[in-house]
Amino acid sequence: MVSSAAEQYHHVGYIGTCSVFKHILFVCIGNICRSPSAEVMMRDALTGKGIEVTSAGLGALVNHGIDATAQELLVERGLDGSAHRARQVTPQILSAADLILVMEKKHLKRIMEIAPEVSGKSFLLGKWNEECEIPDPYRQQRPAFEHVYRLMAQGVEGWARRV
Repeated sequence: MVSSAAEQYHHVGYIGTCSVFKHILFVCIGNICRSPSAEVMMRDALTGKGIEVTSAGLGALVNHGIDATAQELLVERGLDGSAHRARQVTPQILSAADLILVMEKKHLKRIMEIAPEVSGKSFLLGKWNEECEIPDPYRQQRPAFEHVYRLMAQGVEGWARRV
């Protein structure tokens, strides 16, 4: 028996516009570094597929913009997160998503505490990269952000091939 949305999707073999996912939500803690960057990256990867991509934080710095270093890395790659404003995860936001991608296993645990009903559609962004967790670069130097960006790019690429 297929137990989760991602496994069901992978099992059935949906490709491109046949995706079962119409709304992808990225979650981290503050919603100013990792999740908004991954949101922008995934939105770019899925251009034209009709999939909504958003983000939120478990301890969001509500209404704050994307971190300056995260934005620099996006701009250097032709992307832009300047319109982003951090928002707090709610049960409603979680329920509205078809696929929830988080950075760390502890984020999955916290999401299950908030909305246990979303467990079957919540996964690590690094799922297809050996369940890789993506560390928080907040208040660290640029090399930490660059490392995190590479991990997120791998995760986005892995998921984008499957949605």
